[in-house]
Amino acid sequence: MTDVPPRVIVVLTDQQRWDTTGAHGNPAGVTPEFDRLAREGTLVERAITPNPVCAPARSALQTGRWPTSTGVFRNGLPLPADTPTLASVLGAAGYVTGYIGKWHLAGEASPDGPVPPGLRGGYGHWLASDRLEFTSDAHRTVVFDEDGEPVRLPGYRSDALVDAAIRFVADHHDRPFLLFLSLLEPHHQNATDDYPAPAGYRERYEGRWLPPDLAALSPTAPQGGAHRHLGGYLGQIKRVDEGVGRLRDALRSLGIEDDTVLAWTADHGSHFRTRNSEYKRSAHDASVRVPWVLTGPGFRGGGLVRQPVSTVDLMPTLVEAVGLDVPEGVQGRSLLPLVGGGADPDRPESVLVQISEDQVGRAVRTERWKYVVSAPPGADPWREAAAGLYRETELYDLAADPYELENLVGLASHRGVADGLRDALAEWLLRVEGAGPVIEAAPSRSLDQRRPEPFPDGRVPWEGVRFGHHR
Repeated sequence: MTDVPPRVIVVLTDQQRWDTTGAHGNPAGVTPEFDRLAREGTLVERAITPNPVCAPARSALQTGRWPTSTGVFRNGLPLPADTPTLASVLGAAGYVTGYIGKWHLAGEASPDGPVPPGLRGGYGHWLASDRLEFTSDAHRTVVFDEDGEPVRLPGYRSDALVDAAIRFVADHHDRPFLLFLSLLEPHHQNATDDYPAPAGYRERYEGRWLPPDLAALSPTAPQGGAHRHLGGYLGQIKRVDEGVGRLRDALRSLGIEDDTVLAWTADHGSHFRTRNSEYKRSAHDASVRVPWVLTGPGFRGGGLVRQPVSTVDLMPTLVEAVGLDVPEGVQGRSLLPLVGGGADPDRPESVLVQISEDQVGRAVRTERWKYVVSAPPGADPWREAAAGLYRETELYDLAADPYELENLVGLASHRGVADGLRDALAEWLLRVEGAGPVIEAAPSRSLDQRRPEPFPDGRVPWEGVRFGHHR
């Protein structure tokens, strides 16, 4: 241990589903390093992105504010320079700050060129590209340095960025630093609609794992769906996992592993074109549920956080973990009260999801239920951040249907459940957006024998009935 404040590293993957990790039950052995972090540190079991689109999710990760509050409710919008960020807060406290990889928060100023200094979210050391998928391929990575000069990084893309991260850690190991390592993998290569893994890695995972939602829906998905892509997707994640292991080896070698908070999460997931015409932008867990693990000071041995939480909580969690005050206006909540089995009585039982670009939508997710509303036809999801009118479109029982294959919206038997979730959503929208939109109920329908609770309470006695082994 040293008297240096905790160092902080964030590893961000792009488009990684929560169920790709062994800690979440994946049987393919893809993520031994993530799983080790989960055993040693704190695993967030149900981590939900605030918006299943790159830029909005990333704006929330950097600021602790919902995308509609930062103004970055869709791709192509810049993060306002005057918004407090993780980097600006830690930088003001004397931290060296560094950003490596994909940014996607510069708007349209220079989407495939260098990010202007004023649009870098307060980070000092810089080796990044705004849209890395358009300035690189799997083995040819070009990023831009602090001076806006292009830099060529040899090797497989995630390896090249991890190598740069290790160099940053080595150069600043003797003082407090914040390093944000933003990888592109396992995002597809847009030009070829492919998931290029290192040689031999795709083959290792072809046919190894197919979750129920993709097994049920991929046969009708356009452009091949998950059957075409999943081997490469998992191969990319495997290489990332190995890279995080190398990064942790570097921390261990430098004697700072125990003094470093390390968080690994993703901006959003992927449904592989099974819910709409592309990979995300839906309220399903395949899009919105992501892996999230933390270790280091404050999180070592923290166990499992079972309550659904939003990744908008990342920024305040890390700020509080290093002993600093969370800035005024931050809407996320620190996870520290939940670590080690603790409680946060004022934390809502649900989380909010804002959906843009494909629809103007909103959702709330609890441990058991998912409730989704969307603005009616005519709303412009590219120009309109919110709507004054929403209509119920989806309701899922995640206990009985965890992969959301049966939409229960409109069932008269579930009206009470939907009403409670509608109230929870209305509270979120008032608190986060300052809005009170109209939410119209879905047309009522019935389904024989269907009820929210499986036991026929009221028709079959339970309390006071003798046990079977009593006479």
